[in-house]
Amino acid sequence: MLKVGEVVALARTLGFAFRAHPVNMPDRKGRIERPFSWIEGNFLAGRTFRDFADLNQQVLAWCENVANAKPKRALGVAPSAAYVVEKPCLQPLPAVLPPVYQVVERVVDLQGFVSIETNRYSVPERWVGKALSVYLYATEVRVCRGEQLLAVHARLLGVRDAKQKLPGHHPTPQPRPRTPPREAILLQGHDPLLDAYVAALVRQAHGRGVRPLRRLLAFKRTYPQGPLLAAVAQALPFGMFDLGRLERMILQRVAGDFFNLDRGDDDA
Repeated sequence: MLKVGEVVALARTLGFAFRAHPVNMPDRKGRIERPFSWIEGNFLAGRTFRDFADLNQQVLAWCENVANAKPKRALGVAPSAAYVVEKPCLQPLPAVLPPVYQVVERVVDLQGFVSIETNRYSVPERWVGKALSVYLYATEVRVCRGEQLLAVHARLLGVRDAKQKLPGHHPTPQPRPRTPPREAILLQGHDPLLDAYVAALVRQAHGRGVRPLRRLLAFKRTYPQGPLLAAVAQALPFGMFDLGRLERMILQRVAGDFFNLDRGDDDA
């Protein structure tokens, strides 16, 4: 059903005046119910259409050969004959006519779609739960929020329970690349053997391996480089990542030498 504002705009475009009749004056109502019933029972019954163009061609032929050729009791003549008499008094239509459409209100569902005639059309996911205006044209569907156009879809015709999603709507979240732990960055770049051990330690560790990397970094800062790399060289081929055992192997190689303590880690 058209709203008053839409009818006023249509009247302004086509050059006629719109006047709403008062309440409880049925004699001024338009005769619309019976013609629709006749079209549904006489024209639409048993027909099929390839598309809107085919429908328009068939209904035009039906109007010329059936509907307008049949005499009407209210007119006393057939509509085609009445048209010949009234034609000189009629105003021509504008060269450019506004498109025919129907407006409905829809709330965007939790999946980011609006439902029209059992079919679903996507809108940007930020509008989930919001009420939007949907404009139904002959071949397309426009979804708007006030004057803002949100989506334009090709109208789904002849199908039911179909779903149409535009490119860019509802993108699949992509996992963010995991940055290596700070401890791994501090350990790497000093020796290829230690780099390989750090990479293998991260692969076999649960999560990011922060705790074992932190302990290995403490070994590097505490013990001399020679015993540390020798122990790593022995542990790596066997896949030995028990840092308690690795520390004992380092201590065996230190054999009483002074520890190379990092002054930056001194608690004093």
